[in-house]
This record gives sequence, C-alpha cells and structure tokens, in this order.
Amino acid sequence: MGNMLPARWLSTLGAVPTTTPEIASLRALFPVLSQSVQGNALAYLDNAATTQMPQPVLDALQHFDRNDRANIHRGVHALSQRATDAFDAARADLKRFVGAGAEHELVFTSGTTESLNLVANGLSAHAGGNNPLRAGDEIIVSGLEHHANLLPWQRAARVSGAVLRILLPDAEGRLHTEDLARLLTPRTRVFAVTACANATGERPPVADLLALARQAGALTVVDAAQVAAHAVPDVSTLPCDFLAFSGHKMYGPMGTGALVGTRNALELLAPLRVGGDMVDWVSFTDASFAALPARLEAGTPNVGGAIGMAAAAKFIDAVGRSAIDQHLRALRTQAVQGLAALPGLRVLSPNAQDTAIVSFVTEGVHPHDIGTLLDGQGIAVRTGHHCAQPLLTHLGCGPTTRASFALYNTQDEVERLVAGVAKALELLR
Repeated sequence: MGNMLPARWLSTLGAVPTTTPEIASLRALFPVLSQSVQGNALAYLDNAATTQMPQPVLDALQHFDRNDRANIHRGVHALSQRATDAFDAARADLKRFVGAGAEHELVFTSGTTESLNLVANGLSAHAGGNNPLRAGDEIIVSGLEHHANLLPWQRAARVSGAVLRILLPDAEGRLHTEDLARLLTPRTRVFAVTACANATGERPPVADLLALARQAGALTVVDAAQVAAHAVPDVSTLPCDFLAFSGHKMYGPMGTGALVGTRNALELLAPLRVGGDMVDWVSFTDASFAALPARLEAGTPNVGGAIGMAAAAKFIDAVGRSAIDQHLRALRTQAVQGLAALPGLRVLSPNAQDTAIVSFVTEGVHPHDIGTLLDGQGIAVRTGHHCAQPLLTHLGCGPTTRASFALYNTQDEVERLVAGVAKALELLR
C-alpha cells in the first residue's frame, strides 16, 4: 500500500541518536539537509513553520503517484479501488496516532487553518438561525493563539452575535486555570486553546483548562499543530471535542491536515464546502448530505497527501515519540541557556517545558537583520510576528527571532545558532 512505511527503512530507526555517527544516520533520511547554503552546511531551524520530509514519506508519496493515482470511492477499476483502500487506511492510521476511539471521527483538511475554520464556520453558519452559536453566547479564545485560532472565532462572533472573550496570559506568557474560571459563564459555548504557542513555545496546562471549560458546558477546541511531531495529545483521554493538526509540521506533505472530533460535536458543524462526494442524493432544488466524515470532505481529496501524512505518523512512532520529545527538550534547554547569556537579549517563555521553540528579542536590533545575517551562515530561522501579533503586542516585545527544532537537529547546530546570533549582534550594534 502507498501509505505503508517502507520496510527497508525500519532497520535504520530507533531511539533518537545522541552520538554524531547516529545522528548522521538519521539525518541521511532527510535529503534536503545535505545541501549547503551560502557555502555553509544547512542548519534548518524553522521547523515550527514547516518540517522536512524523510525518505519513507517521500517513498510513500512517490509510490502512490507512480502506481495507484486515481480518484477514490466511486471507481470500480483497480487503481480507484487501491487508492480508496490506501486513503481509508491512512485515515485509520492517523486516528490511531491521536488515540481516537469509536466515538471519534477524523476529517481530512488542507491543514490546521482549514480545520479551525471548519469548526468556527460550522458552528455559526447554519441556515434558518439553527446555529449552535447564537446572539448572546460567549466564545473564549486564549491569548496565546496563532491567528488561525483567533480570526475564525472573530468572524463566528460577528456572524452569530456571540461575544468573544480572551483568556489573557500573564506577563511571562503563561495561562492560568483560575483566570479561565473567572471568564466562564453559563453562556460560554466554545473554548479554544493551543497546545503550544507557536510564537513563544509556551505549553499551557491544556488538560486542566479543557476540563474546566467542559464542566461549564462549552465545546472545547485544541490547536495541536506545534505538538503533533513529538507530543500529540491523546484524544481518548483529553477532554476536547475538536483537535486540529497539520501534516507539514510533523514531517509530512504541505497542504495536508486533519480535524479529529467526537462524532456528536462534528455532527453540529455545517459543511464549510458543498459539492461532490458529500451527498446522499441531489435534485435540482435540494440535497441530502452524507454521513461523517464524507459530509465534511467535499471535492476530490488530497489522496497522496493523506497517505504521506499517515507515513509521517508511522515514521514518528518508529523513531519514538518520547525519545523525540526528550531530544527536542534538550536542544531547547541548550539554546535558551546560550542565548540568554548574550547581552541585551530576552528569551520569551524561558521556563517553558516540553517545547521545541525558542523565541527571542534583542535591544536595538531588528529580527529581520538577525535572520538575514544567520542565513549568510547557513542557519535558517523565522523572524516576525509568527501570525501571533496580538500575543506579542500583549507581551510588549513586537516581532521576534524564532528558532525551532526537529528530531534531525543537533547540539552543534544549536552552538552555531548561539554563535551566529552573538556575531550578528556584534556587527549590528
């Protein structure tokens, strides 16, 4: 099947390596990392934006396109049947990856942004005023969010007449359960929160926050984009109704993602798109929608992308989630210690745990200038507001420089980052 992890790669996988020869063996599975940039070995530290794809994922994508490429579900020919089987297997694999049970369903999307729009729009766009969200209802969104988990709720509030409330973090960028408890009311219908702030690396107490919101009767929504590569939540134990994540942040293809939800919660959503393959029957004047998940997956799906995303999940599990998580935490700790020692540099959320992101600001130096000088040394980082402008404004720091790590990054690359930032500051000041 196109979504199977090629057996010839399994012997190369195991716990995340700690020695130079072992890490070199793992990095060899990622062809893009072998290149040089500006005459320097590439240190790719922009993984919170997009991770690279390993050879097993590339193989799965190529296998589908070379052997099974066809549209799914309605074809009676061999290619269509094989494509359908591979697509259905990818869904099952990804449901297992996040711990989904019989009460859950997984809907394929183009990524976390579409998944969150599907929820927000679906709760506020029913015809005839039969919306789960209505005038006077309340939506609570955390202040740590990527714009993709804020803007859809702004629009949902405007469309439905609901009130949007923000659970603000403290001065260090941390969320507190007691602050949420004060915001919750009998009119709270939705609580949306990230599992990891993409702009700072902060990991809020998601389980406790969700439990409070659910006790108040709210639907709960989790943006898991930044944890899917190493610490994806288990939806069978987490009190969430919807969980969204993206393939391209977990070593999978771009333009792929998933929305996992309880069937009862997903049934509340009006389809974001209508058209092919999401109907039971159609007349010139009316239509009946199909059951989940088809009802929320109109149009030709990204079959190859779904297969590649499932292959990425298998790759993560073959390497080991716990081992990856420990490796990333060690790299982040090393980066925080090195960067915080530089004069005039402030690391955001320096005490955050279980995160692969380090974001910082420097006195008198613009992040874009730092990023440009680092690129000249072959070090790829992210600069700007990271689609989280309200959070950074709240923290009083404006745009930042962000380094983010993946399982293929090394201690040597972290040392290069710290030395590169020190050199950039010396030149720019």
